[in-house]
Amino acid sequence: MTEKKYDLIVIGSGPGGEGAAMKAVKSGLSVAVIDSSKNIGGNCTHRGTIPSKALRHATQILEERGELERVSFQELIGKAEDVIKQQMKLRSGFYQRNWVDMIDGFAEFIDDRKVQVTLSNGSKKKFEAKYFVIATGSHPYHPDDIDFSHPRIVDSDTILDITEHPRSVAIYGAGVIGCEYASIFRGLRTKVNLINIRHQLLTFLDDEIIDALSYHLRENGVLIRHNEEYEKVVPDDDGVTLYLKSNKKIRTDYLFWAQGRTGNSANMGLEKLGIEVDYKGSIKVNENHQTAVPHIYAVGDVVGFPSLASASYDQGRFAASHIVSAGKTEYHLVENIPTGIYTLPEISSIGKTEKELTEEKVPYELGRSFFKHLARAQITGHTVGVLKILFHRETLEILGIHCFGNGAAEIIHIGQAIMSQKNGGNNLMYFVNTTFNYPTMAEAYRVAALNGLNRVDE
Repeated sequence: MTEKKYDLIVIGSGPGGEGAAMKAVKSGLSVAVIDSSKNIGGNCTHRGTIPSKALRHATQILEERGELERVSFQELIGKAEDVIKQQMKLRSGFYQRNWVDMIDGFAEFIDDRKVQVTLSNGSKKKFEAKYFVIATGSHPYHPDDIDFSHPRIVDSDTILDITEHPRSVAIYGAGVIGCEYASIFRGLRTKVNLINIRHQLLTFLDDEIIDALSYHLRENGVLIRHNEEYEKVVPDDDGVTLYLKSNKKIRTDYLFWAQGRTGNSANMGLEKLGIEVDYKGSIKVNENHQTAVPHIYAVGDVVGFPSLASASYDQGRFAASHIVSAGKTEYHLVENIPTGIYTLPEISSIGKTEKELTEEKVPYELGRSFFKHLARAQITGHTVGVLKILFHRETLEILGIHCFGNGAAEIIHIGQAIMSQKNGGNNLMYFVNTTFNYPTMAEAYRVAALNGLNRVDE
């Protein structure tokens, strides 16, 4: 016997689940959200995006004040926890005000219309729905030969649990998480070894931005080791020894594992429904985010790329719109999703890179604006950085925007708005002919556009 029937059951309360639940309930559907954690907000709020960005921001502010040397990692964690509590209270309020039922437990599909939830007290209850949205997120990938129960070996889920200020750390994995935490730890005077299994950092970025990031990480004292793989990891009471296949041996207080993530799709009964899951735990979906069972959708990190909180929310909202409109929604996911990487300085980009345009043989040109030449950057002291616009040499259509420097993740949205324009509205001349407030960082767009236009006129 089922406990209750709903129009929609959302599994997971992170950004993807929240986007789906809010759109559905405001469209008149009865909605329940099931989450295996009592802490609403998912990994984004409690272990991922919010904590790391709060840590990074606190590090930057204290460094600017000259107070960082007097602050420990644990004190910074305290600041992050304050933000987490505020975010959790905010998100809980969304569900309460909109009469969304919150169910604390782990959901497993009995059939394509029912789930059995193992509640936190161990009891089991069954719930039924016409539609489901799976938004269970992901967790750090753990190789079998590494003992993650050892207190000296941490990942992005457990890094906030360490009880001492680390003097040294080896970060294995130089993706977004690895690079962000390398910036944070180096700002805290911790010696950092950043181990990269590839030949270059963040290969999805524009090469010029990658070079700038690598330079500034090294300038701040991060030791980057490219093309390295671990052979074994040996922890003890005082630290961790990382043995590399190149015969290097690295000894640090902690090993921070930042290499890969796995979708939270196990033990949910998906296989018996014919829902396909790949080796990374990612659920296969179509362009409408439907699984092999059309009334069961999946969104967010559990479907893999791009694994961004912002994109997850939009995917959840899109899935709910598809449900509400019976598949006839006019709402579409945006084609160009901006990336935000919160290193010091931060990075953001949208659209094509130079490498991609070269491979596609697109006749492009570029314009740059260096922050050191902008009055606003000189006033604030944030003079490290560049805004780079890639555009079609003949039509002047903007093809990509790449920004490195303070406020990059905010600055990028000006360019994103223009790139989204149709019927010729996406054009470099918008920035040439627009009057920007002075002094502002937004002025970088006009400077970069004029710089690019001069190249075309040469």
